[in-house]
Parts: sequence; structure tokens; C-alpha cells
Amino acid sequence: MAGPGGGPSRRSHTKSRKGCKTCKKRHIRCDETFPQCRNCTKHQVRCDYMDSPTATAPESPKSPQQPNLLWTPEIEATIDLWQQTGDFPFPELRVYPQPQWRAYSKTDLRLIHHLSSISNEMFRNRTSKLTVWADLMPKFLSVASSHPFVMHSILAFSASHLAWISQSTETRNLAFQHGGVALKGLHEGIANFSKVNSDAVLASSLLLAWQATDWRGWASLVTGTKTVISAMQPWRHESLFADYIAEQGAAPNKSYMNPAGTLVTQESRREHLGIIQLIQSSLQRLNPYLTRYDQEGKWVDQLKGYIDRLRASSSPQMSEEQFSLLYALRKWLFWVPISLLAARRGDVTVLLVLAHFYATALALEPMFPDVGAAFCANLALPPLEEIIRIVGTLQSTQSYSQPTQAAVLMMDFPRDTASTYQTRREWARQQAEEIETVQQSPYGLETINLDLENQIAQYSYGASLSPAFAPSPLSFVPSGIVSGQTSPYLEVPRTAVDGFSGGSSYVSPLGSPAPPLPYVQEESVFSFGMPMGYPSGFVATPTVWT
Repeated sequence: MAGPGGGPSRRSHTKSRKGCKTCKKRHIRCDETFPQCRNCTKHQVRCDYMDSPTATAPESPKSPQQPNLLWTPEIEATIDLWQQTGDFPFPELRVYPQPQWRAYSKTDLRLIHHLSSISNEMFRNRTSKLTVWADLMPKFLSVASSHPFVMHSILAFSASHLAWISQSTETRNLAFQHGGVALKGLHEGIANFSKVNSDAVLASSLLLAWQATDWRGWASLVTGTKTVISAMQPWRHESLFADYIAEQGAAPNKSYMNPAGTLVTQESRREHLGIIQLIQSSLQRLNPYLTRYDQEGKWVDQLKGYIDRLRASSSPQMSEEQFSLLYALRKWLFWVPISLLAARRGDVTVLLVLAHFYATALALEPMFPDVGAAFCANLALPPLEEIIRIVGTLQSTQSYSQPTQAAVLMMDFPRDTASTYQTRREWARQQAEEIETVQQSPYGLETINLDLENQIAQYSYGASLSPAFAPSPLSFVPSGIVSGQTSPYLEVPRTAVDGFSGGSSYVSPLGSPAPPLPYVQEESVFSFGMPMGYPSGFVATPTVWT
């Protein structure tokens, strides 16, 4: 049949009229797969299908109890081949020794594949150092080859990210289960601490501390981690984490277990308001450069809203309150960079946005004197320094693009903030060394082999979280965990802004614009009859940037 004008008829096709908003904005065909389309899965962004009431309805023969691990045919084919051959799909990560991959279930391999694929892309594009965790993941996997509790720590971390994207309760529960097994194994590793298992204890401690959701559990893990690093000093150069240990050596030693916190005077409050005003004005100056950067603009808006709420709230005094108010920012430090770097490789404007996220964590540290450095600022400093180095390299070239010129001009706030924080941290380290010289607390490996019963007696705490961070019960309790024992530990990041009461309507901008999700508190239910954290007595081709 002739078409209009006598020409050949147009080939019939079916339009995607119910496609997600992200695909529509990108002018690509959406496969309309619920609860997350494959395009969004491929680009590791949150699909707005998640906000549809039908997203939770079973759309396939699979049981609704199955975790949503964002399977695609490509990922499934890769993992099937992986199971058959035992060959790791990402040799560029140079994981050695490698775990016995054939011993793992298909679900476990999917979780390993998720983090490995992200890390592989970051390494391939030379952006791994621009993130908090991607640079360490190959080392974690190497250590996990001989220490199962480290692998469970990795699996929990991966499930947490997948649950953040998919908003799947089942995936969240999977993270809880792996985290509980990892925590139990970590306690056993601490009880038998030696040079042989020191890398494993350090790796698991870091991974679990990254996922901690309550102040006490986090403080115990961080304090124990610093003790492990101190114990490893005689053989630090032999450790897989030698660079990390050297970096942590620049940070002052302090206790994070003081619940009283720090008194906020009127002068301190004025200083805090000055910090907030500086951050607000710096973020406001970013607006003209983000007109063509939808996702980046949404994240900056999220950060602005967070800072606005900090300004409206009173300065936190208790350590627990400081922890809960910083929680949302810390969560973003882990997940926002990998999303933006994957979406726009080699874009200097992305570096500018990430620099402001990291700089905000550094600038806020004086407002959170008891937890701010270890909880956020020390994590943010290394990637911020790498961004400053890259932008400085671009600035030294004879000619560079207009976006690069703008980025160079807008880097004053991140650059000055990094310098100020480094100076402040060095001063604090010197003060801590003077105190340690007076007290002279000798350290030995024997102090690590501790009685778990003492820790159980000291930290058999229940729901001791602040009102802004109070958990609500989950209907699912992993097998082997006693219901009613409330030891919140690992949490899956939510889309609502954490740490602020009052029903915030913020939504994760990982996907396209969508109605706000209901604010749902989450709780980890790890216990195993033992506390969280450490036992008491554990003394304390290249990317071209344009």
C-alpha cells in the first residue's frame, strides 16, 4: 500500500507510550520492564516506575519474596558463564588470589557482579579515586578469598546499594542477613586477631562501619578499626591496605564513644551559621552551570535542601544526634559519585558537583565535633584532593574549554575548604600526640583477644536512637535472629532525607522526577545474642576531562 505522496508505506511499529520518564527525556525506547526498566538498570539510575503503585505487584512468575537484584538478560548470561567456567568477568580488577567462584550461589555472584562492574568501570575510566570505596573493592575481594566473613560484608554492601535503587524490602532483608553473618565472623576474627587475619579484620570493619546506622555500633567499629590499624603498624608495609593505613595515620586518634557530645555555645552557633551561609552561597553559584545537567542539578537541589534544614535546626550537641543529622550526607558520599561518574564520563562539570558534595562534608565538620571527621570528612578528603589535582592539571594546560574554565573558577570553595580542613586536622593530630605522650598507653596484640561477654554486658542496648532516627519494626526477621532484640546496624539508603523529622518530601534524584515516596524508617535486626561493633576492651584508557 502506497504511503502519503505515493511513496512506500511506513513500516508499522509500536510506540512505548507508558515508558519511564528517564527514557522519554533521553528519547530512547523504554522496554517498560517493572519495577525498573533495563535502560535505567544499565545506567544504574533509579527508574520512576519505582514510584508507581503497580511497581510492587508481581509482574512475572517469580515469587514476590525474591530480592530484586535488577537482573537483565546480559547480566544473567554473564553470571551463567561465570558459574560454568569459574572465570571472573572483570580481570582488569586484578583480584588475586581469587575466591572459589563456583562455590557461590547465583544470587551471591549477582551481588559480587554488581559492585565489581561498578568498580571495573571506575578503574577503566580512571575515576575510582574520585569515589569513597571503588578503589578498595578489588582488595576487599582478594581478602575475601580466604575469609568468608569479609565476603559476607561485601555481599551486604552490594545488597544495600541494590535495595537503594530498587526500594525492595526483600533486597534490604538480604543485606541484613549477610551483614549479620559478617558481624558474627568479625567477632570471631577479633578474638583470634593476628598478623595472618589482620587484613580481613580491617576490611570487614571498614565495610560494616560504612553500613552502620546507629551511633553506638558505628563508634564501636570505628574505634576498633583504629586499634587494628595501630596493631598493624609493625607489618603495615606488607598489608594490602598499606596506603589506607598511611592515610589514616594522618588522622588524630580520639574516642567516639562519648554520648554527652560537645556543648554548643552562642559563639559556636554563630560560627556554624557562618559555615552554612558559605555552603549555601557556593551551591547557589553552581546553578548557571547546571542548566543542561538534569541529574546533577537534582542532586545539588537535594544538597541545598539538606543544608536549609541544618540551618533551621538547632546545632546538635549529643553524639547520637550529630550522627543522625549527618547520616543522609554520608549516604550520598557513597552512592552519588558512582551514579554521576557513570552517566557522564570525562565531564568536568560532574567533577565540580562532586567537589561541592565532598567540600560540604569537610566544611560541616566543626558543627559535628564528636563524629564529623571520622563519619564524613575523612572519607571525603581523598576524592576531593584527587578532583583538585585533576582540575589543577587542566588549568595548567595552555588552552582548555569553556566548561573547564568555569570549573576552575568555581573550585575556590572546594579548594579552600580542603586546605582549611587539612590544617585543622593536622593541628588536632598534634594535640592528640601530646596527650598520648603524657598518658603512654602501651599496645599489644594480647589486648585484642577479648571476652565477648564483657561487650554483651556493656552494649546490650535496645532502641537507643534519637527520635529523628528511630526505627520502626520490619515484618521480616532473618532466620536465626531473635525478634525483639533491637540492635539497628545495617540500613539500606532511603530516598527521604534522613535525620530530619517533620515528614520531608525529598526524593532520590537518581531517576526521573516522580512523586515523593512515603517516608519509611528502616531497621536492621542483627543480634545473634551478641552486640554490634567491637568487644569492650578492644583498645582502642585514560578519561579525557573536557
